[in-house]
Parts: sequence; C-alpha cells; structure tokens
Amino acid sequence: QVQLVESGGGLVQPGGSLRLSCAASGSIFGINDMAWYRRAPGKERELVASITDGGKTNYADSVKGRFTISRENAKNTMYLQMNSLKPEDTAVYQCNADIIGYSDYDGDYWGQGTQVTVSS
Repeated sequence: QVQLVESGGGLVQPGGSLRLSCAASGSIFGINDMAWYRRAPGKERELVASITDGGKTNYADSVKGRFTISRENAKNTMYLQMNSLKPEDTAVYQCNADIIGYSDYDGDYWGQGTQVTVSS
C-alpha cells in the first residue's frame, strides 16, 4: 500500500514560522506532482502550492513570497516552509501526491492532514 503522513503543524503567533513535512511510503516507484492543500473552517479546500518532479513550483497568490514548497525525491518527502504567518492561514493542511506505484498502487493519494493555527 501507499501512505502519506504529514507532520509539523501546530499553534504559532502571527508573524511566526512553521515547516510542514509530507513523507510518502510504501510500494512507490516514483512520484510525479506533489502539492499542499488547505481547508479553513467554513471554506472550501484550496491549493496552496504545488511542485513537479523536476522542481517547478506554483503558489496561490495569498501565499506568494511567504511560503516555499520543496521536495527531496530520494526520500519521497515534500516540505512547506511557512513564514510571516497570518491568522487567515489557519487551516488543516493536507498533502497530495501523484504516485507511480508498484503492482496496482498507481494513483492520487492524500495525507490525513495537519492543523495549523495562527493566533496570539
């Protein structure tokens, strides 16, 4: 099977920083695009940032200049460095990956989510 596990969420004051990680494990041959999404209370899920296997990145306008997405292909791991956090960044953050798997494990996978709360 394939599993995505996020870590690094928590409570931080406005202006602070957090680094999220997403580790993929299991029957993985490779990973195409990876992405971070978030869902704030009462809002729909939105794309925060994405990164291709070649390292090309894309960001939501609301996080440009503050968040940085990166990945370590050898470790099947993706990161989201979040700086200058604002209360409106409060949400559950989920990672998503397009997995090239062994046997029948190809597909689109989601992590369970990690809570980020920005509050004084």
